[in-house]
Amino acid sequence: MTARYPEIAPAIQALFAERGAGTVDVPVIQPADPFLDMAGEDLRRRIFLTESETGEVLCLRPEFTIPVCLGHIFSQSGTPRRYAYLGEVFRQRREGGNEFFQAGIEDLGDADRARADARSLADAHALLALTLPGQPLAITLGDQTIFEAVLAALGLPRGWRMRLARAFGSADMLKAALTDLANPPKNGALPEAESALVAAGDLEGLAAHIAAGMAESGLSPSAGRTPEEIARRLVEKSELRSVRLSAEAFAALETFLAINVPLDRAADALERFAASAGLSLGTALAGFSARVEAIAGQGLEAQKIRYDAAFGRPLDYYTGLVFEISAGDGERPLAGGGRYDRLLTLLGAQKPIPGVGFSVWLDRIEALRGEAR
Repeated sequence: MTARYPEIAPAIQALFAERGAGTVDVPVIQPADPFLDMAGEDLRRRIFLTESETGEVLCLRPEFTIPVCLGHIFSQSGTPRRYAYLGEVFRQRREGGNEFFQAGIEDLGDADRARADARSLADAHALLALTLPGQPLAITLGDQTIFEAVLAALGLPRGWRMRLARAFGSADMLKAALTDLANPPKNGALPEAESALVAAGDLEGLAAHIAAGMAESGLSPSAGRTPEEIARRLVEKSELRSVRLSAEAFAALETFLAINVPLDRAADALERFAASAGLSLGTALAGFSARVEAIAGQGLEAQKIRYDAAFGRPLDYYTGLVFEISAGDGERPLAGGGRYDRLLTLLGAQKPIPGVGFSVWLDRIEALRGEAR
C-alpha cells in the first residue's frame, strides 16, 4: 500500500526554494551495493532487496543521501550546490509501515564546513518550525571528529579506533566495544598455520592460505567475504585482543563520553577535559568552536542545544557533525543529519567533495500535527 502524500508537502517545497535548494527526483530502484557498503548495520538489515534480470543486486530506496550524491557525481555538476528532496523511502520498520515520506537538503561542496554545518542545522530547524508551529523542539548535537580525535590522542591502535568509530551512534555497540576494550575477549585459538601467518602480519600469505582452503572445500570466493577480507579481519581481531588500555586512558575515555552540556558551554568543557587528561585535540576542537559560533550566527540559541559527547547516528558515512531534533519530550527524532566528507569519494567522485545534510520524518510530523488539532 502506498503511503499517503503529505498535506504539508507544498509548504515544505516552498521553504526549499526560499532557502536556495533545488528539488531533485531520485529513482525508487537503486543499486544496493552503496547502501550495503556504507549505510551502517542498522539500515542494512531493513533494506528491501531485489535483483535485475542481469543479476545486479538492487533495492528499494531506503534513504536519500547516497542517491543524491550518486546523482551529483553522474551529472558532473559543479559545487557548491544544494539539493532538496521529498519522497517515499522503503524500510522494514519496528513501529510498523514499510513506506513513509522523508524530506531534506544535501549541501555539497561548501569548503567553509562550520558555515555549512550551521546552515544544515538551521534548515532542519526551519522546516520543523514551519510544519509544527509552536511545538517545543529539542536539539542534540554530537561530533564524530572530536570522538575520533580523542581516540587518536589516547594512543589507540587503528583497529580499535575503527571499531569504536563504527560503534559511534549505537549505544549497545559502543557499550560492547568498551567492555571488550576493558577486558579483551579470549577467542578460540586459530589452527597453527593460520596463527603463524597472523602473528607475522603476513596478509598476502594468509589470504593465499585461506583461498586454498576454500578451493579445497569447494567454496567460491565470490559466495561471501573474499580471502583478502577474511585475512584482514583475522589480523584485526588479533590486534584488538592484544591491546590493553591503561586504567588512566580508559578513565579518560569514559570521562569524555560522559560530557553532556549546553552547546554554549561545550568548547570550554572539551578544553578542560583535554587539559585534565593531558591530550591535544588540535584542529578538531578549533573546528568545533568555529561551528558553535556559526550556529549562533544562524539565530539558533546555543544554550538551548545539547552537546552530548557520546551521541552519534547509526550511519557509517558520517565524519563530523551529527544531530537530531525531537519534539519537546525527546521521545523520537523528527529530523536527523550530519557531515559526510568521505562519502562522495567512496561513491566514485574524482576529487573530495565536502557534504552535510539532513532528513525529516514526515509521518512523525503529521502525527504530531494531528494531535495538535
